[in-house]
Formats: sequence, structure tokens, C-alpha cells
Amino acid sequence: MSEAVSTLDGWWSLHLLYNVDWTSLRLLEDSEKDQLIGELQSFLDRQEEVHKNKEGSYSFYNVTGQKADLILWMLRPTVDELNKLELEFNKLGISDFLIPSYSYVSVVEMSSYLAKDSEEDPYENPYIKGRLYPEVPKSKYICFYPMDKKRDLDDNWYMLPIEDRKKLMRDHGMIGRQYAGKVKQFITGSQGLDEYEWAVTLFSDDMLEFKKIIYEMRFDETSARYGVFGDFFVGIHLPAQELPEFFK
Repeated sequence: MSEAVSTLDGWWSLHLLYNVDWTSLRLLEDSEKDQLIGELQSFLDRQEEVHKNKEGSYSFYNVTGQKADLILWMLRPTVDELNKLELEFNKLGISDFLIPSYSYVSVVEMSSYLAKDSEEDPYENPYIKGRLYPEVPKSKYICFYPMDKKRDLDDNWYMLPIEDRKKLMRDHGMIGRQYAGKVKQFITGSQGLDEYEWAVTLFSDDMLEFKKIIYEMRFDETSARYGVFGDFFVGIHLPAQELPEFFK
């Protein structure tokens, strides 16, 4: 049996994607619509307070393309808090005009592939804490996608010796370092929690950087041989103050 890699786990993660029922929304009076928008703005303002207090984080984006209209990503210390937060969102008036299109449950993760031996408690390391309990940026663009590692015949990631996996992940990580300052990456683990094994959420002020980093990584053996990818969702930042224009 190949040795399993250990992980450090941080905040719980929930991606929620919705399509807007524009036809029904257009039937509302302006005053009714304003009330729904104000309620949603208040919800996002509360998330911003949590973000500023470093008790969780969030992002809210308008999805480009027909797979969804909105993506809400929320992070909290416990899955119980996330569950309550999802229920709170579902009880908003605007939810009557939102059609769920996709969701993803996971937890912020760091693997020990790149870890160095140390007696220090990793959860007290400032760098690791910043990765496990992140402040999600307000970048202009988002890219979210789930992924697996292959388990096909000879191309079975989970049957590789751990030293081979460590080397492959080091090489893979070197590509990502070239995009420091251009792309912010968050990895969340979802084994036993959702359909795929990981989710990747990227942020950048230039959407073309998503294409560049993902294309370059396709030629790395970790992705080229062992990567299996779900749908990609990209979108544009939607601040609370721009909601009236969005829903007009």
C-alpha cells in the first residue's frame, strides 16, 4: 500500500452557484426589487465584517457564460457555521429568484508534500496560518474548478511511492511560483465531501493569467498524466454597491 500524505486543514469552504430567474424578477415593482437588493447587500455587508475581523472570508462574482450567473464562495471555521450561513442566504427574498446550478463543499488544505521537518506546531506558523485561514482578495476576476488525480491502470496517482509524488508536486509547484503576484491560488480538499477530490479557486486582475498558468501546467507531468478536471467557472467581481445596476 502506498503511503498516504498528511494534510493540514483550515477553514471550511462552500461554493454556491446560481442562475438568476430574470423573467420573474422583471415582473416585480421597483420598490419590491429594491427591498430584495437591499437585503442581499446587508447580507454581503455582514460577510465583509466577518472578513475584516478575520473570522472567515467570502467572495461574490458575476459568472461569465451560461453555466451560472452568480458565484458565492464562503469560508468559516466550522462546517456547522457554513450550514447556517447557507440557510441564512436561502431565506433571503432574492433567493426566490435564484436557481441553484452548482455547489461544492470542501475544506482549505495544505499537504505535507512540500513540508520541511520541524518540531514547530505548523498551526502556529504565520505563513501556514495565512494559507489555512486566508483573506480572500477582491481581485477583478475569479476562476473556480474541481479536480481529481487519476486512478487508471498504470496512471494511478495513489499507487505511486510517496517520494515520487513529492517530486512531482515540487515540480508542479515551481510553475505556480512563476505567477506570484499575478494569480492567487487557494486549494480546498473534498475527499469524502463532494464529487471530486479537490477544488481550486484562483483570483487575478487579468483573466488571461488563468489561461496562461493552467495551460503551462498541462505540460507538467502531474497534470498531463494524472490530472482530471471538472467544469471551469470564471467571473467578474460583483461588489455590493453594484447590485442595483446588476439586477436592474
